[in-house]
Amino acid sequence: MSALARYFHSIGKEVFGYDKTKTHITDALSEEGISIEFVDETVWVDTKLKNTDKDSVLVIYTPAIPASSVIKKYVTDTGFTVIKRSEALGVITRNTTNLSIAGTHGKTTTSCLLSHILTTAKIPHVAFLGGLASNYESNYWNSLVGNDKGISITEADEFDRSFLTLKPKYAGITNMDADHLDIYEKKEHLTESFVAFGNLVDDHGQLFVQADNQNHFTKPITTYGIEQGHISGRNVHIHDAAFVFDLYLENDVYRHLKLGIPGKHNVENAVVASAIATQVGVTEHDLRLALESFKGVKRRFEYILQTEDITYIDDYAHHPTELNAIISSARQLYPNKKITAIFQPHLYTRTRDFMAEFAKSLSALDEVILLDIYPARELPIAGISSAALLDLITTNKSLVLKTEVVETIKKHKPEVLLTLGAGDIDTLVEPLKISLTEL
Repeated sequence: MSALARYFHSIGKEVFGYDKTKTHITDALSEEGISIEFVDETVWVDTKLKNTDKDSVLVIYTPAIPASSVIKKYVTDTGFTVIKRSEALGVITRNTTNLSIAGTHGKTTTSCLLSHILTTAKIPHVAFLGGLASNYESNYWNSLVGNDKGISITEADEFDRSFLTLKPKYAGITNMDADHLDIYEKKEHLTESFVAFGNLVDDHGQLFVQADNQNHFTKPITTYGIEQGHISGRNVHIHDAAFVFDLYLENDVYRHLKLGIPGKHNVENAVVASAIATQVGVTEHDLRLALESFKGVKRRFEYILQTEDITYIDDYAHHPTELNAIISSARQLYPNKKITAIFQPHLYTRTRDFMAEFAKSLSALDEVILLDIYPARELPIAGISSAALLDLITTNKSLVLKTEVVETIKKHKPEVLLTLGAGDIDTLVEPLKISLTEL
């Protein structure tokens, strides 16, 4: 949403809006001249839109806004044009060569990396990303300079089937793990949605699918993976604390590529981003520079603190597969150190659907500190709680109030600390960093 706000602001439109919570992102938008309110009331909206021609106003909303929203009901009932975020992206990118990255996990990192590769290669493009790319401290990039028929990069979101409004020429599907079952009900319905997205790819373009998921598709695809697929990353190893690999393309081999972010899963993300980038003219030289200089995405294996005594990493992981990837990466990088994680489950439905999987993932840690479930748009579900999850975890564990976390961590003095979750756990990052620095 903030990327869209930045886009419309950059082309001279007056942009204002509502968010539930004040964050560093809303602060940044305000500093850029975008007005944001934090109350779900009609008074300020009515004042803003008073005496305004309805045809000159476009209202864009995210599906995260609940149906009970006072503002949403007001603008809909009053007759303004109201569309979903994904529909706006579809309209904006319709006249461009669209590059889209979809997948239950990895799409934010992969789309940010793809944008960074094109930026390094000086290929003009506009990018709408789902996270803050650390190289640019932004989720929006526009170097088209008025050329709206150039290249666009979009993170294709499967939530609420949003990605079905896009029309990519080149697309990557990183995985199709079960998630958002509050929307899809069954894993099969989610898979069908990804296949429908793949069918939207231009017949003159190319669809890249992680090799484990290839059997779901009937249209021609290019598979990719680690040591598998038409395009692959091979000989993956760690050298000087960095992941290094050989990239096997359909007609070329680029050896000893160094990736600026850790994790075997990110090597796989780099494989598909590189494959798409070469389709739009990126050379091996620029690709090497981009992969090594990529700093990742905020809250994706983001190093907050690194000293002789402690390493502190923050990550958005909120699904068992994501937890497995983060914990595995931490183990590879710090094999002889105690790893402690603070985890905040996100959504009652997700916790319900993956209770056993969450417990198994978290049990691979040396120590787990659980916070209460972050509900977001949901109401509580009977029997679904962090306490219930805690009972299933087999490693050292505790359930702690969010207000007690900093003091708890002071006592534990961890060697490697992870904060994990997609709720408001990120508000603990700075206090924890300060506290750990003082130890």
